[in-house]
Amino acid sequence: LKHKMLIQICLYFYCKFLWRCLKFVMRKLTGRCELQRICYNTKPGASRTMKIGKPEQSSKQKLLQTSVSVHPDAIEKTIEDIMELKKINPDVNPQLGISLQACLLQIVGYRNLIADVEKLRREPYDSDNPQHEEMLLKLWKFLKPNTPLESRISKQWCEIGFQGDDPKTDFRGMGLLGLYNLQYFAERDATAAQQVLSDSLHPKCSKFSKAEWEKKRMDKAIGYSFAIVGINITDLAYNLLVSGALKTHFYNIAPEAPTLSHFQQTFCYLMHEFHKFWIDEDPMDIMEFNRVREKFRKRIIKQLQNPDMALCPHFAASEGLINM
Repeated sequence: LKHKMLIQICLYFYCKFLWRCLKFVMRKLTGRCELQRICYNTKPGASRTMKIGKPEQSSKQKLLQTSVSVHPDAIEKTIEDIMELKKINPDVNPQLGISLQACLLQIVGYRNLIADVEKLRREPYDSDNPQHEEMLLKLWKFLKPNTPLESRISKQWCEIGFQGDDPKTDFRGMGLLGLYNLQYFAERDATAAQQVLSDSLHPKCSKFSKAEWEKKRMDKAIGYSFAIVGINITDLAYNLLVSGALKTHFYNIAPEAPTLSHFQQTFCYLMHEFHKFWIDEDPMDIMEFNRVREKFRKRIIKQLQNPDMALCPHFAASEGLINM
């Protein structure tokens, strides 16, 4: 017990005194404050933005503490105040303001994105809302362009992976967010979405891992319900976002503030990857879904622990990060 108390006292002493002394010495030696050293010595993206967020939040100065939660419109003024506080000449350090602005836009944008996603998740599907109904019917049209829907309440919904004849009951867990993501995938990545849907219904004919399938017993291939899995992957993406795990990804692909489109593009990627993962896992039956999903979740989280990770870099304006 005494040993643990001694360690805690040492850590407290280090955090309160030694760290501040080290920062003071570094500033005297380099002529730069910690913000300058981070911006000049760390490449743009998650590596830089994550470091910027930490000293800002731990600083005793109120301005630096609140800078990561200001309104996006106030970021430019906040940066001017920070540079004045730190006695940094903006004319001598023009790049610092640009770099700080990009980092703060990412940090504030991530927080705002969580709020936007949460709002959609909390809004229930309402069959009396014409906009909700229109989105649902568009989902059918995008996934089954050559097959008319015979009626709004129909067993046909099972063909795209809903559980019953009225999909509204399946959106309860993720609200409108599930529908938004499914429609985005079906509309923006139509060819891939239709292929994944077809493969989920007929996994024996999957084109994703043809070589692997030839080595397997074809009569053992197990499919899944496309729409239900889409809502489940929405839940996965939502939890990755709220937990902060997606910061690495978004800070690397979004030159400034990550948006709902970035989140939906990430959902599309997760749908692609889960589909391939399901095929590679070759489950014995659908009862293995939770096991496969959990294994997939752990793999994604492990990938996101790499500060250079971008889950779907082809969606990013990556070049925009180079000069920031």
